[in-house]
Amino acid sequence: MRILFISGLVFILFLLISCSTQESKPNFVFFLIDDLGWNDLGCYGSSFYETPNVDKLASEGIRFTNAYAACPVCSPTRASIMTGKYPAGMYTTDWFGAPQPETTKNHWTRNKPLLPASYNEYLALEEVTIAETLKEAGYTTFFAGKWHLGYDSVYWPENQGFDINIGGYSRGAPNKNTTHMTNGYFAPYGNPRLEDGPEGEYLPERLANETINFIEKHKSESFFAFFSMYSVHTPLQTTGILIDKYEAKKQKLGLEDEWGQISSTNKWRLIQSHPVYAGMVEAMDNAVGTVLQKLEELELADNTIIIFMSDNGGLATSEGHPTTNLPLRAGKGWMYEGGIREPMIIKWPCKFQPGIENHPVISNDFYPTILEMAGLPLKPEQHTGGKSMVPLLEKRDFERGSLYWHYPHWGNQGGSPSSAIREGDWKLIEWHIDKSVELYNLKEDVGENNNLAETNPKKANELLIKLNSWRNSENVKYPSLNPDYSIEFENY
Repeated sequence: MRILFISGLVFILFLLISCSTQESKPNFVFFLIDDLGWNDLGCYGSSFYETPNVDKLASEGIRFTNAYAACPVCSPTRASIMTGKYPAGMYTTDWFGAPQPETTKNHWTRNKPLLPASYNEYLALEEVTIAETLKEAGYTTFFAGKWHLGYDSVYWPENQGFDINIGGYSRGAPNKNTTHMTNGYFAPYGNPRLEDGPEGEYLPERLANETINFIEKHKSESFFAFFSMYSVHTPLQTTGILIDKYEAKKQKLGLEDEWGQISSTNKWRLIQSHPVYAGMVEAMDNAVGTVLQKLEELELADNTIIIFMSDNGGLATSEGHPTTNLPLRAGKGWMYEGGIREPMIIKWPCKFQPGIENHPVISNDFYPTILEMAGLPLKPEQHTGGKSMVPLLEKRDFERGSLYWHYPHWGNQGGSPSSAIREGDWKLIEWHIDKSVELYNLKEDVGENNNLAETNPKKANELLIKLNSWRNSENVKYPSLNPDYSIEFENY
C-alpha cells in the first residue's frame, strides 16, 4: 500500500511539473467531422461503430451533451466556426451549391409552395476568420480536408488565413466521377489542392499523414491545425477489410435494418447497422488517433488543445440512410435535434478537468473560446454570435443565453424551411410554410415526440417573440411564395 501511495504521489508531482513548464501559448488541433451523428461514437452510445481513439479523447477531455451546429447542413456551420457569427446574418444559410430562388426551375424543389431564400455562396473575404486572427498573433496555420466555403479559388483556405491548404477547395465531398477518372475516397482524387497519391490510397489516411507531417515540421512553433475531414460524408466508401469486419459484426449481432417514416416521402433509419458507414466511422477514428499519437510522440500533447466537432447531424433520412441519430429525431437537413445536435469534445491538459458538460453551446462559440484560450483579446465586433466557453470549462458562472437557427431552404434530406430557438430546456421550431410552431421540453422529451405548443401557448409565444426579435436583429432573409406552385403536382 505504501509503495502504491508513493508511486501515485510521484505521478502527481510529475504531472504538476509537466503542466507548470508548458509554454504560455498553446497549440490547437481542431477536428471537424462531416455529417457525423450525435451518437455515432462509442462514448455517445453507439454499440455498432468502433471509435476507441475518440472515446479515449472524450475520457481525457470534456464531453458535451448539448452542443449544436449553427445549421442542419454543412457550409453554414463551417462559416460560423470560421467567423463566430450566426449564418443568418452573413446570408450563408444553405450548403454552397444549393439552388437559389431563380434556379429552382431546374431543381427538384421547383414545385414547392415556397421558393428558398437567396443566400451568399461564399465566405466573404471581409470576415476576419479565426485563422487570420491567430496568424496575426504568430500562429502557423494549417488546413486539411473539406472547405466548401466558396467556389471561386479566391475564397479558399489560403486566402482566408491559412498558411497551408491541403485538399480544401470548392467541393463538399470527394469527387466520384468515372468520366474524369476520379474515385471518391480513393486516389486518384481529382482535387486541385491535393496531389494524387498511389492508386487506391484512402483519403482519411492521407489527410491524417499530411496533418502529422505539418505538426512535425512546425513542432517548435505555435500552430493551429484545422483537420476538416471529408469523412463521413457520401459517397459511402471504405476499405474492403473494414466492410468485411462490419458485415461479420452485423451477422454476429443478428442485426436487421429497421425503418420508420419521417415524412410522406422520406423513410428513416432506426438502427445502426450499415457496414460501409461503420467502416467510414472507424477510419475517421483511426485518422484522429494518428494525429493524437504524433502529438504524444513529439511531447506536444500537454500544450495542445484538442477540439472535436461535427458540422451537422448524421445522415438518416436520405442518400443511403447510413445511420440513425436515435433517440434524437430525424437527421441532417432537419431542424429537429437529429439535424443540429452534435458530438463535441474539448481537451486542454492541465487546464480543464475531464468530465461531462450539459450546458447548451453552439459552433459560433469556438471563435471567442479559442481567442481566450490563446490569451488573445476578444473581438466582439467579429464573433457577434459567439460566447467564450472558457468560464464554463473552468466551472465558473456561464450564461450563454438563447441559441438560434434559421434555415429558409428545402433540405435535400427532406427538411422544410424553418427557424428555431433553444432557451434552457425549451425549444421552439417555426415552419415557414404555414407559420405553425412546435414546442418541446428537451429535458423531458429529447426525441421531440410531444409537441406542447397547444398545451403551453404562453411559453410558445414567449419563445416566438424572442425568435422574431433575433431574426430582426440579424436582418434575415425569408422564403417567398412560388408563383408556379401547383397543388395538383405537389410532392414534398
